[in-house]
Amino acid sequence: MFTKHQELSTINKKETLEDFYNRLKITRPEIPTPSLGMINDIGHFNVFNRAVVCTNMPSAFSRRDFYKISLIVGNGILHYSDAQIEINGRALLFTNPNIPYSWESTSPKPAGYFCLFTENFIHNRNESLRDSLLWKINDSPVIHVNEEQEETLKGIFCKMMTEMDGDYIHKYDLLRNYVQLIAHEALKVQPLGITFKQNNASVRLTSLFIELLERQFPIGSTEHVLELKTAHDFAERLSVHVNHLNHAVKEVTGKTTSEQISKRITTEAVALLKHTEWNISQIAYCLGFEYPANFNIFFKRQMQSTPKSFRN
Repeated sequence: MFTKHQELSTINKKETLEDFYNRLKITRPEIPTPSLGMINDIGHFNVFNRAVVCTNMPSAFSRRDFYKISLIVGNGILHYSDAQIEINGRALLFTNPNIPYSWESTSPKPAGYFCLFTENFIHNRNESLRDSLLWKINDSPVIHVNEEQEETLKGIFCKMMTEMDGDYIHKYDLLRNYVQLIAHEALKVQPLGITFKQNNASVRLTSLFIELLERQFPIGSTEHVLELKTAHDFAERLSVHVNHLNHAVKEVTGKTTSEQISKRITTEAVALLKHTEWNISQIAYCLGFEYPANFNIFFKRQMQSTPKSFRN
């Protein structure tokens, strides 16, 4: 079991994809490590059999840089934010980069499957995070399933593993569809409105902030201009002091409010540069920059490249 002291001492640690694969290499050196060089551009996806890669050692209580969907077959305890959720039998487990967690297996041997993926892999730029299926089940980390549902979900994960080993040219599009299919199966089991309630005030405030941030995207036209651009803007809209908001967001995500805003604006800037023919001045205006020069400075700081060079 994890004590409150242990949880607080590790809450600011974060596991990256590189950390995950390095750890996997120690216990399962025969499993090849994929190239992670294109994560920022096209994202990352992988799927595993829990019986092959998982151990009974409790994982560290921390945030991850990636989303993870697990089909747990067996028993264990999810330490999630400031709650503990016990699983006995079978369940779907959804975790995301915003909430720290750990998993403690109480079964003799792990069983089931899991897939992990980055946000830029799974989300289409024309669909905001708030409107996605994964957002709708964001507050339900554990969804219990029956034996029949387990077999259906096993079938989907097995198809994922088959596609990962294949050379179908559109396999990653198909894998995205399989993730969406799992989300649909989860929503059928756990209807909207029956969700896991967070008791942690910082988690609740951070969730409201992220929802408010995502609500502004995607930018659909050159007449669409960001309304909320600074930490003070969000704090005022949420009726809290900016220091309180910053403290909550930093505690839960490991990044400041301004860093989260900058990251999301950068993601949209990259999408607009890639997928539209708008000129850089128009993109700068839509993203809340009064002068294109300020946007150039911002973008270069985030991407180590000017908008023009990036587009070319």
